[in-house]
Amino acid sequence: MDIFYNLYYGIRTIFINPAVGIFFIAAMIFAVVSSIRVHTVFGKYNLVRTGNGVKAHEVARAILDINGLYDVQIVHVSGNLTDHYNPKTKTLALSDTVFGNATVGAIGVAAHECGHAVQHAKGYTPMKIRQAIYPVVSFCSRIWVIVFIIGCVAELFTLVQVAILLFSLVAVFQLITLPVEFDASKRAIDTLADNHILYGTELAGARKTLSAAAMTYVSGFLVTLAQLFRLLAQTDRRR
Repeated sequence: MDIFYNLYYGIRTIFINPAVGIFFIAAMIFAVVSSIRVHTVFGKYNLVRTGNGVKAHEVARAILDINGLYDVQIVHVSGNLTDHYNPKTKTLALSDTVFGNATVGAIGVAAHECGHAVQHAKGYTPMKIRQAIYPVVSFCSRIWVIVFIIGCVAELFTLVQVAILLFSLVAVFQLITLPVEFDASKRAIDTLADNHILYGTELAGARKTLSAAAMTYVSGFLVTLAQLFRLLAQTDRRR
């Protein structure tokens, strides 16, 4: 339903601002394609067992130890591709489809999350900025719609501008997220190669998996940017 809802608003925006409307629809389509691709690619390489037979959580532990991150705990969480690293608790969470699997896809994802742990330990600047602004952005993402609606109903253009500013911070956050995710994937592939954890076609499969995952972050940013442009176009028309 979200797809049709967004396409509907994209078509409506074309009549307000053709360039923004087309960009909005293109961003939505790219997001859908990226989502399908990441699940397809991961599904493919999560069926390819590695030659060494080492499970993803074991590889993650080895990578963390190689980098001296003995205090980072690995935990098992439910879900599919719900993997993440929590810098506050120093926990690396691996999902059902990753944790105990000795497959190219699972190991690629686990190594990527280890990349975030290494970023945190080494004070990687984009990650530090991302962490610092997260509480503010989290608040903005929840409140901007309310402020926007109040501004439109009460015809208070200043409130509408405030709402758009709040939403723009979400776009900035997603933009900062891009180098964090790309760098984590690079660290993952380099680590897997340098430590001879994956070889040849296995390494290529892990790289394809992480590349597909990275595109979901790109599409997420583009969708947010398109939504921001649409808000600006609608606001300009109201004025």
